[in-house]
Amino acid sequence: MNSDFKGLIAVISGAGSGIGLAVAKKLKAQGAEVFGLDLSAGELENSGAGIWIQCDIASDESVDLAFKEITGKVSKIDILVNNAGIGAQGGVEATTTEEWSKVLNINVIGTSRVSSAALPLMRKSSDGAIVNTCSVVATVGIPNRAIYSASKGAILSLTLAMAADLLPERIRVNCVNPGTADTPWVGRLLSQSTDPAKERASLEARQPIGRLISSDEVANAIIYLAHPEQKSTTGTVLAVDGGLHSLNLPKK
Repeated sequence: MNSDFKGLIAVISGAGSGIGLAVAKKLKAQGAEVFGLDLSAGELENSGAGIWIQCDIASDESVDLAFKEITGKVSKIDILVNNAGIGAQGGVEATTTEEWSKVLNINVIGTSRVSSAALPLMRKSSDGAIVNTCSVVATVGIPNRAIYSASKGAILSLTLAMAADLLPERIRVNCVNPGTADTPWVGRLLSQSTDPAKERASLEARQPIGRLISSDEVANAIIYLAHPEQKSTTGTVLAVDGGLHSLNLPKK
């Protein structure tokens, strides 16, 4: 394993499992010092991938306390991965104002909240990079995902706006658009369905490659966008969706 991230400080939200944990492991293996923000430690500390800091990105106070703790440990942040978020199902008629407020507060405002808290330390980096975890639903209409799709569409737009705002400060901002990934969160959703095997097969068939996306595949894309040598890559939306956003293949 190379040491491309040696000496760099990374903060990852939602680092206790899934994509966030995979990113933490890869950055740690390549020399970065990793701080993981999450409601619980999950597998982060047991795996040796990073230092867990309890944080609820839905709360101003919690985020402020988390970054106060980080500021006491390091003098800069080089990489921020905004990965934490929640899902939601249903069309507009099946959703409530409370659900809209919860999802948008966590997925959209939470990303802004964490980014804002990180920026004072990121400005001390010689080449800062922010990567947001977006979703294929930001660019493709998926049934029964109204709130989630709207929140991820906002993340895509927010990514571009942040990239423009932070360009003069040499802080790059990009996002990844995963398809349906084989994460613990998706596993929990499948377990709640009446026929988990049938539902999983449907999700796999929806993606042209015929399977779910792995957390490691998404993490590799995040690592690429965060890499200190990718100085010309900003305002980029990188799809990791098995071709779902761009391929229209005949059904077999």
